[in-house]
Amino acid sequence: MSKLDYKSAGVDIDAGNEAVERIKSGVKSTFTSNVLTGLGSFGSLYDLKPILDFYKNPVMVQSIDGVGTKTIIARKLGKFDTIGIDLLSACANDILVMGARPLTFLDYIANDKLDPAVIEEILSGMVNACRDTGVSLVGGETAEMPDTYLPGEHDLVGIITGVVEKDNIITGEKIRPGHAVLGLPSNGLHTNGYSFARKLFFEVGRYDVNDSIPELDKSVGLTLLEPHINYTNHVFAALDAGVDIKGVAHITGGGLVENIPRILPDGCGVEIQKESWPSLPVFDVMQSIGNIDEDEMFRAFNMGIGMVLIVNLKDVNGVKDLLKGLTDVYEIGIVSSSVIGVNF
Repeated sequence: MSKLDYKSAGVDIDAGNEAVERIKSGVKSTFTSNVLTGLGSFGSLYDLKPILDFYKNPVMVQSIDGVGTKTIIARKLGKFDTIGIDLLSACANDILVMGARPLTFLDYIANDKLDPAVIEEILSGMVNACRDTGVSLVGGETAEMPDTYLPGEHDLVGIITGVVEKDNIITGEKIRPGHAVLGLPSNGLHTNGYSFARKLFFEVGRYDVNDSIPELDKSVGLTLLEPHINYTNHVFAALDAGVDIKGVAHITGGGLVENIPRILPDGCGVEIQKESWPSLPVFDVMQSIGNIDEDEMFRAFNMGIGMVLIVNLKDVNGVKDLLKGLTDVYEIGIVSSSVIGVNF
Protein backbone atom coordinates (compact mmCIF):
# COMPACT_ATOMS: atom_id res chain seq x y z
CA MET A 1 0.00 0.00 0.00
CA SER A 2 1.39 3.39 -0.96
CA LYS A 3 1.95 5.98 1.74
CA LEU A 4 -0.77 8.56 2.17
CA ASP A 5 -0.47 12.21 3.10
CA TYR A 6 -2.81 15.13 3.82
CA LYS A 7 -2.71 16.22 0.19
CA SER A 8 -4.09 12.85 -0.92
CA ALA A 9 -7.18 13.63 1.18
CA GLY A 10 -7.68 16.85 -0.76
CA VAL A 11 -5.96 19.38 1.52
CA ASP A 12 -2.79 21.05 0.22
CA ILE A 13 -0.84 22.69 3.06
CA ASP A 14 1.74 24.06 0.63
CA ALA A 15 -0.98 25.86 -1.32
CA GLY A 16 -2.18 27.42 1.93
CA ASN A 17 1.32 28.63 2.73
CA GLU A 18 1.66 30.08 -0.76
CA ALA A 19 -1.65 31.93 -0.37
CA VAL A 20 -0.43 33.50 2.89
CA GLU A 21 2.79 34.65 1.27
CA ARG A 22 0.88 36.20 -1.64
CA ILE A 23 -1.36 38.30 0.61
CA LYS A 24 1.02 39.13 3.46
CA SER A 25 2.24 42.53 2.27
CA GLY A 26 -1.23 43.69 1.24
CA VAL A 27 -2.79 42.75 4.56
CA LYS A 28 0.04 44.43 6.46
CA SER A 29 -0.62 47.66 4.54
CA THR A 30 -3.98 47.96 6.35
CA PHE A 31 -2.40 47.87 9.81
CA THR A 32 -2.44 50.91 12.04
CA SER A 33 -0.03 51.30 14.94
CA ASN A 34 -2.72 49.66 17.13
CA VAL A 35 -2.09 46.26 15.53
CA LEU A 36 0.48 44.35 17.58
CA THR A 37 0.63 41.04 15.68
CA GLY A 38 1.27 40.05 12.09
CA LEU A 39 0.02 37.19 9.95
CA GLY A 40 0.64 33.73 11.29
CA SER A 41 -0.16 34.18 14.97
CA PHE A 42 -2.95 32.17 16.57
CA GLY A 43 -4.88 35.33 17.34
CA SER A 44 -4.71 39.05 16.66
CA LEU A 45 -3.65 41.66 19.22
CA TYR A 46 -5.08 45.16 18.93
CA ASP A 47 -4.14 47.94 21.34
CA LEU A 48 -7.37 49.67 22.41
CA LYS A 49 -5.84 52.32 24.68
CA PRO A 50 -5.21 54.95 21.96
CA ILE A 51 -8.75 54.44 20.65
CA LEU A 52 -10.50 54.51 23.99
CA ASP A 53 -8.76 57.72 25.04
CA PHE A 54 -11.07 59.51 22.58
CA TYR A 55 -14.25 58.19 24.20
CA LYS A 56 -15.90 58.85 27.57
CA ASN A 57 -18.06 55.74 27.42
CA PRO A 58 -17.04 53.58 24.45
CA VAL A 59 -19.33 50.82 23.23
CA MET A 60 -18.02 48.02 21.04
CA VAL A 61 -20.20 47.17 18.03
CA GLN A 62 -19.75 43.97 16.02
CA SER A 63 -21.35 42.33 13.02
CA ILE A 64 -20.86 39.27 10.86
CA ASP A 65 -21.96 38.85 7.25
CA GLY A 66 -21.26 36.89 4.10
CA VAL A 67 -21.28 37.50 0.37
CA GLY A 68 -23.66 34.60 -0.28
CA THR A 69 -24.35 33.36 -3.77
CA LYS A 70 -22.76 36.39 -5.39
CA THR A 71 -19.65 34.19 -5.25
CA ILE A 72 -21.30 32.01 -7.91
CA ILE A 73 -21.35 34.98 -10.30
CA ALA A 74 -17.67 35.60 -9.55
CA ARG A 75 -16.87 31.96 -10.31
CA LYS A 76 -18.85 31.98 -13.55
CA LEU A 77 -16.95 35.06 -14.70
CA GLY A 78 -13.60 33.97 -13.25
CA LYS A 79 -13.32 37.37 -11.56
CA PHE A 80 -12.84 37.52 -7.79
CA ASP A 81 -11.37 40.98 -7.13
CA THR A 82 -14.64 42.65 -6.07
CA ILE A 83 -16.27 40.16 -3.67
CA GLY A 84 -13.80 41.10 -0.93
CA ILE A 85 -14.96 44.70 -1.34
CA ASP A 86 -18.55 43.47 -1.05
CA LEU A 87 -17.82 41.71 2.22
CA LEU A 88 -16.08 44.63 3.92
CA SER A 89 -18.73 47.08 2.71
CA ALA A 90 -21.66 44.96 3.88
CA CYS A 91 -20.18 44.56 7.35
CA ALA A 92 -19.12 48.21 7.69
CA ASN A 93 -22.59 49.39 6.68
CA ASP A 94 -24.24 47.14 9.25
CA ILE A 95 -22.43 48.76 12.19
CA LEU A 96 -22.61 52.20 10.61
CA VAL A 97 -26.37 52.28 11.19
CA MET A 98 -25.62 52.59 14.93
CA GLY A 99 -23.05 55.34 14.38
CA ALA A 100 -20.07 53.03 14.91
CA ARG A 101 -16.68 53.73 13.39
CA PRO A 102 -15.07 50.48 12.17
CA LEU A 103 -11.70 49.44 13.57
CA THR A 104 -10.86 45.84 12.71
CA PHE A 105 -11.91 43.13 10.27
CA LEU A 106 -11.55 39.33 10.19
CA ASP A 107 -12.23 37.29 7.07
CA TYR A 108 -12.96 33.61 6.45
CA ILE A 109 -12.52 32.08 3.00
CA ALA A 110 -13.48 28.45 2.48
CA ASN A 111 -13.58 26.29 -0.64
CA ASP A 112 -13.21 22.74 -1.88
CA LYS A 113 -9.72 23.30 -3.28
CA LEU A 114 -7.49 26.21 -2.35
CA ASP A 115 -6.17 28.24 -5.26
CA PRO A 116 -3.58 30.77 -4.04
CA ALA A 117 -4.20 33.06 -7.03
CA VAL A 118 -7.93 33.25 -6.27
CA ILE A 119 -7.26 33.92 -2.58
CA GLU A 120 -4.89 36.71 -3.58
CA GLU A 121 -7.49 38.19 -5.92
CA ILE A 122 -10.23 38.13 -3.27
CA LEU A 123 -7.94 39.72 -0.68
CA SER A 124 -6.71 42.40 -3.09
CA GLY A 125 -10.16 43.99 -3.21
CA MET A 126 -10.71 43.51 0.50
CA VAL A 127 -7.37 45.13 1.35
CA ASN A 128 -8.17 48.20 -0.76
CA ALA A 129 -11.61 48.50 0.84
CA CYS A 130 -10.11 48.23 4.32
CA ARG A 131 -7.54 50.94 3.58
CA ASP A 132 -10.21 53.25 2.13
CA THR A 133 -12.29 52.81 5.29
CA GLY A 134 -9.47 52.99 7.82
CA VAL A 135 -9.99 49.39 8.93
CA SER A 136 -7.18 47.04 9.98
CA LEU A 137 -7.46 43.56 8.46
CA VAL A 138 -6.16 41.92 11.62
CA GLY A 139 -6.65 38.27 10.74
CA GLY A 140 -8.39 35.68 8.69
CA GLU A 141 -8.72 32.03 7.86
CA THR A 142 -8.54 30.00 4.69
CA ALA A 143 -10.15 26.58 4.83
CA GLU A 144 -9.80 23.86 2.22
CA MET A 145 -12.65 21.40 2.74
CA PRO A 146 -13.27 18.93 -0.08
CA ASP A 147 -16.71 17.33 0.00
CA THR A 148 -18.07 20.12 2.23
CA TYR A 149 -18.02 22.43 -0.80
CA LEU A 150 -18.71 21.45 -4.39
CA PRO A 151 -15.88 21.84 -6.91
CA GLY A 152 -15.21 25.53 -7.51
CA GLU A 153 -17.42 26.72 -4.64
CA HIS A 154 -16.31 29.54 -2.33
CA ASP A 155 -17.69 30.78 0.96
CA LEU A 156 -16.70 34.26 2.08
CA VAL A 157 -17.56 35.58 5.54
CA GLY A 158 -16.33 38.52 7.60
CA ILE A 159 -16.54 39.90 11.12
CA ILE A 160 -16.16 43.62 11.79
CA THR A 161 -15.59 45.41 15.09
CA GLY A 162 -16.19 49.10 15.66
CA VAL A 163 -16.71 51.61 18.44
CA VAL A 164 -19.24 54.33 19.21
CA GLU A 165 -19.70 56.76 22.09
CA LYS A 166 -22.62 55.47 24.18
CA ASP A 167 -24.42 58.83 24.15
CA ASN A 168 -24.06 58.98 20.35
CA ILE A 169 -25.49 55.56 19.48
CA ILE A 170 -28.06 55.94 16.70
CA THR A 171 -31.08 53.86 17.67
CA GLY A 172 -33.97 55.45 15.79
CA GLU A 173 -35.86 56.11 19.04
CA LYS A 174 -35.83 59.87 18.36
CA ILE A 175 -37.53 59.51 14.97
CA ARG A 176 -40.79 61.44 14.87
CA PRO A 177 -43.53 62.18 12.31
CA GLY A 178 -42.44 64.97 9.99
CA HIS A 179 -38.80 63.91 9.79
CA ALA A 180 -37.33 63.57 6.31
CA VAL A 181 -36.31 60.25 4.78
CA LEU A 182 -33.15 60.59 2.67
CA GLY A 183 -31.83 57.95 0.31
CA LEU A 184 -28.21 57.35 -0.65
CA PRO A 185 -28.01 55.61 -4.04
CA SER A 186 -26.88 52.04 -4.58
CA ASN A 187 -25.12 50.94 -7.76
CA GLY A 188 -26.94 47.65 -8.19
CA LEU A 189 -27.91 44.62 -6.13
CA HIS A 190 -25.03 45.07 -3.63
CA THR A 191 -24.96 41.63 -1.93
CA ASN A 192 -28.66 40.80 -1.83
CA GLY A 193 -31.17 38.92 -3.90
CA TYR A 194 -28.65 36.86 -5.89
CA SER A 195 -30.58 33.59 -5.74
CA PHE A 196 -33.50 35.46 -7.33
CA ALA A 197 -31.26 37.34 -9.79
CA ARG A 198 -29.52 34.15 -10.91
CA LYS A 199 -32.86 32.46 -11.52
CA LEU A 200 -34.06 35.43 -13.56
CA PHE A 201 -30.97 35.93 -15.72
CA PHE A 202 -29.65 32.39 -16.12
CA GLU A 203 -32.75 30.19 -15.89
CA VAL A 204 -35.66 32.33 -17.09
CA GLY A 205 -33.79 34.68 -19.41
CA ARG A 206 -31.19 32.02 -20.37
CA TYR A 207 -28.42 34.61 -20.46
CA ASP A 208 -24.71 33.89 -20.00
CA VAL A 209 -22.48 36.05 -17.80
CA ASN A 210 -20.75 37.38 -20.92
CA ASP A 211 -23.97 38.31 -22.72
CA SER A 212 -24.88 41.93 -23.36
CA ILE A 213 -28.34 43.42 -22.88
CA PRO A 214 -29.11 46.77 -24.57
CA GLU A 215 -30.37 48.38 -21.35
CA LEU A 216 -27.15 47.53 -19.45
CA ASP A 217 -23.84 49.28 -20.08
CA LYS A 218 -21.86 46.17 -19.06
CA SER A 219 -22.20 42.44 -19.59
CA VAL A 220 -24.66 40.56 -17.38
CA GLY A 221 -21.84 39.19 -15.24
CA LEU A 222 -20.09 42.52 -14.71
CA THR A 223 -23.41 44.20 -13.94
CA LEU A 224 -24.10 41.62 -11.24
CA LEU A 225 -20.56 41.91 -9.84
CA GLU A 226 -20.81 45.68 -9.33
CA PRO A 227 -19.31 46.02 -5.83
CA HIS A 228 -21.36 46.96 -2.80
CA ILE A 229 -20.98 50.64 -1.85
CA ASN A 230 -19.47 51.36 1.56
CA TYR A 231 -21.28 54.37 3.08
CA THR A 232 -18.98 54.86 6.10
CA ASN A 233 -17.19 57.94 4.81
CA HIS A 234 -20.46 59.41 3.50
CA VAL A 235 -22.36 59.15 6.78
CA PHE A 236 -19.44 60.25 8.94
CA ALA A 237 -19.05 63.34 6.78
CA ALA A 238 -22.46 64.34 8.14
CA LEU A 239 -22.00 63.02 11.69
CA ASP A 240 -18.61 64.70 12.11
CA ALA A 241 -20.14 67.98 10.94
CA GLY A 242 -22.70 67.75 13.74
CA VAL A 243 -25.79 66.71 11.77
CA ASP A 244 -28.38 65.17 14.10
CA ILE A 245 -29.12 61.93 12.28
CA LYS A 246 -32.15 60.32 13.91
CA GLY A 247 -31.92 56.94 12.23
CA VAL A 248 -29.94 54.99 9.63
CA ALA A 249 -31.06 51.87 7.76
CA HIS A 250 -28.82 49.68 5.59
CA ILE A 251 -31.03 48.47 2.74
CA THR A 252 -30.16 44.80 2.51
CA GLY A 253 -32.29 41.72 1.86
CA GLY A 254 -35.93 42.70 2.19
CA GLY A 255 -35.39 46.09 0.57
CA LEU A 256 -36.88 49.33 1.83
CA VAL A 257 -40.00 47.48 2.92
CA GLU A 258 -38.32 45.29 5.54
CA ASN A 259 -35.30 47.35 6.58
CA ILE A 260 -36.68 50.84 7.33
CA PRO A 261 -39.19 49.51 9.91
CA ARG A 262 -36.29 47.99 11.88
CA ILE A 263 -35.33 51.48 13.08
CA LEU A 264 -38.77 53.07 13.49
CA PRO A 265 -40.24 53.62 16.97
CA ASP A 266 -43.80 52.58 17.75
CA GLY A 267 -46.39 54.81 16.14
CA CYS A 268 -44.24 55.75 13.15
CA GLY A 269 -44.25 54.64 9.53
CA VAL A 270 -42.79 56.15 6.39
CA GLU A 271 -44.34 57.35 3.15
CA ILE A 272 -41.96 56.80 0.21
CA GLN A 273 -42.20 58.44 -3.20
CA LYS A 274 -40.93 55.89 -5.74
CA GLU A 275 -40.29 58.50 -8.42
CA SER A 276 -37.96 60.54 -6.18
CA TRP A 277 -34.76 58.74 -7.24
CA PRO A 278 -33.51 57.35 -10.58
CA SER A 279 -34.39 53.77 -11.44
CA LEU A 280 -31.41 51.50 -12.11
CA PRO A 281 -31.61 49.56 -15.39
CA VAL A 282 -30.66 46.21 -13.79
CA PHE A 283 -33.88 46.22 -11.75
CA ASP A 284 -36.01 47.16 -14.74
CA VAL A 285 -34.44 44.34 -16.75
CA MET A 286 -35.05 41.76 -14.02
CA GLN A 287 -38.63 42.86 -13.52
CA SER A 288 -39.25 42.52 -17.26
CA ILE A 289 -37.58 39.10 -17.53
CA GLY A 290 -39.69 37.62 -14.74
CA ASN A 291 -42.86 39.69 -15.11
CA ILE A 292 -42.46 40.45 -11.40
CA ASP A 293 -44.95 42.49 -9.40
CA GLU A 294 -43.54 45.82 -8.28
CA ASP A 295 -44.30 45.00 -4.63
CA GLU A 296 -42.16 41.87 -4.91
CA MET A 297 -39.31 43.85 -6.48
CA PHE A 298 -39.30 46.26 -3.55
CA ARG A 299 -39.22 43.37 -1.05
CA ALA A 300 -36.42 41.48 -2.82
CA PHE A 301 -34.06 44.27 -3.88
CA ASN A 302 -32.81 47.68 -2.75
CA MET A 303 -34.22 49.20 -5.99
CA GLY A 304 -31.49 51.82 -6.19
CA ILE A 305 -31.32 53.00 -2.56
CA GLY A 306 -28.51 51.45 -0.52
CA MET A 307 -28.83 53.42 2.71
CA VAL A 308 -31.50 55.57 4.33
CA LEU A 309 -30.92 58.49 6.68
CA ILE A 310 -33.71 60.04 8.72
CA VAL A 311 -33.14 63.68 9.74
CA ASN A 312 -34.97 66.86 10.64
CA LEU A 313 -36.45 68.62 7.62
CA LYS A 314 -34.26 71.65 8.39
CA ASP A 315 -31.13 69.49 8.00
CA VAL A 316 -31.92 68.12 4.52
CA ASN A 317 -30.09 70.80 2.53
CA GLY A 318 -27.13 70.67 4.91
CA VAL A 319 -26.75 66.91 4.40
CA LYS A 320 -26.95 67.35 0.64
CA ASP A 321 -24.23 70.03 0.74
CA LEU A 322 -21.97 67.95 3.00
CA LEU A 323 -22.22 64.87 0.78
CA LYS A 324 -21.86 66.72 -2.50
CA GLY A 325 -18.91 65.16 -4.28
CA LEU A 326 -19.24 61.94 -2.30
CA THR A 327 -22.68 60.83 -3.43
CA ASP A 328 -26.10 62.05 -4.50
CA VAL A 329 -28.73 62.45 -1.80
CA TYR A 330 -32.41 61.99 -2.61
CA GLU A 331 -35.32 63.16 -0.45
CA ILE A 332 -37.42 60.02 -0.87
CA GLY A 333 -40.12 60.35 1.76
CA ILE A 334 -41.33 61.46 5.15
CA VAL A 335 -42.03 59.89 8.53
CA SER A 336 -45.74 59.71 9.29
CA SER A 337 -47.98 58.58 12.13
CA SER A 338 -50.80 57.72 9.72
CA VAL A 339 -49.12 54.73 8.07
CA ILE A 340 -47.76 51.44 9.34
CA GLY A 341 -44.37 50.26 8.09
CA VAL A 342 -43.51 51.50 4.61
CA ASN A 343 -46.18 52.92 2.34
CA PHE A 344 -45.57 53.86 -1.30
